[in-house]
Amino acid sequence: MSTLKYSRQRESIKVCLQGRKDHPTADMLYTDVRKEFPNISLGTVYRNLSLLSELGEIKRLTTGDGPDRFDGDTSTHHHFVCRKCHCVTDLAMRDISEIKNVAAENFRGTIEDYSVNFYGICENCKNHPGNV
Repeated sequence: MSTLKYSRQRESIKVCLQGRKDHPTADMLYTDVRKEFPNISLGTVYRNLSLLSELGEIKRLTTGDGPDRFDGDTSTHHHFVCRKCHCVTDLAMRDISEIKNVAAENFRGTIEDYSVNFYGICENCKNHPGNV
């Protein structure tokens, strides 16, 4: 197995993502990273996000018909996804790790991890339905 060559741009993307709590899109990260690397391409941002996601260093969050969002927090936690604006929010909630055992009851493989997303309408869209 070959080791991955260090990349200042990849590291900058990862650090930028880890400093955010809004689960940005690739385009949002591109805008931020361009402040440090003005010549970086959107394609480079997309490729590095895919690589970091494959390596398990970040999480890719699919929002349905909206753009993928990214999360620098790789710990087990859960999200709310708005069906209107596609924003993603961390949910603070009690431990539901027993869900892994429930899922394993009728599954012959090995469940190593899980992720739970909740879907609905966020507070902003609910209070201002004409904004989206």
